[in-house]
Amino acid sequence: MLRIGQFELDLPVVQAALSGYSDWPMRAMARRMGAPYTICEVMIDSFVNSLKDRARTKRFLMVTETDHPAGAQLMGADPAEFPSAAARLVDAGFDVIDINFGCPVRKALGRCRGGFHLGQPDVALDIVRKVRDAVPERVPVTVKMRRGMDDTEQSRDQFLQIFTGAFDAGVAAITVHGRTVQQRYNGPSNWDFLTDLCADFPDRTILGSGDLFSAEDCVRMIRETGVKGVTAARGSIGNPWIFEQVKALLAGQPLPPPPSVAEQKEVLLEHFRFAEIAYSGKRAVKQMRKFGMRYAAWHPDADDVKVAFIQVGDVHTWNSVIEDWYNSERSGNYPVCPGLP
Repeated sequence: MLRIGQFELDLPVVQAALSGYSDWPMRAMARRMGAPYTICEVMIDSFVNSLKDRARTKRFLMVTETDHPAGAQLMGADPAEFPSAAARLVDAGFDVIDINFGCPVRKALGRCRGGFHLGQPDVALDIVRKVRDAVPERVPVTVKMRRGMDDTEQSRDQFLQIFTGAFDAGVAAITVHGRTVQQRYNGPSNWDFLTDLCADFPDRTILGSGDLFSAEDCVRMIRETGVKGVTAARGSIGNPWIFEQVKALLAGQPLPPPPSVAEQKEVLLEHFRFAEIAYSGKRAVKQMRKFGMRYAAWHPDADDVKVAFIQVGDVHTWNSVIEDWYNSERSGNYPVCPGLP
């Protein structure tokens, strides 16, 4: 059981916020496949504040009855922009506001967003307090962090200042990625850091992130580090089965067999149906093409199927890939590493 504010989740693995991926269709699919909680792809605070009530932008604030609890992740530079954006996301139906202090991409850092705030604790905590004050008490506020800007002692001290200060300000949980901002996505995630952090703060709700490419990775992080839960990020792209797989492993059961080709087809069709609800026809195909390339890893002819999805340009070619490659009862294969490109 994982608790985030008022929400008790029956599985300690949640769908992470993923830029370009964890849109409403992916989150709806994850919920259908066992995710107890999902987080929308990160949104810039000023962007949220400027959104108009238009059909082509409705997907950014899309929350349906079956999505709850659903989190929205905010990123920005100016503390003054965060409160109104957070309030708007709550009005749209999101149940949790997650603040991003972890994004390591150069564009975010160059605009003083995301992981940049780990180097300025006073600003980071000002953002946390403003968001906490801006949303109703019933709405949990959470934070996503990396373990620091770099491996210096100063960076460690700044991390702890934000970590402890955020909990003192009323955040319900903090997700900690085991890499530094400087590392970006290179090198291993430092799980020992998570182990030490959990030992030092056993009563805090700490979620772990980093190098979780499979269900086995998720379970291993929980058991080895002591985190209360984990966020499935790259390992969940094209792999909504990860949630039921983790559930089985935590219950002491063997890893379930990989989904058959027929089962994969059913999920692909449902995911595409969700995409057509959220996007126009052309945009739905474009979005689903990159998902198809990741789903292909489960197919017994993975390389050929991936090439077929790469060539998809419209609904007709998408349907042709499904018809040509997914009309069988063949067994699927576990990818060597489903979270990697």
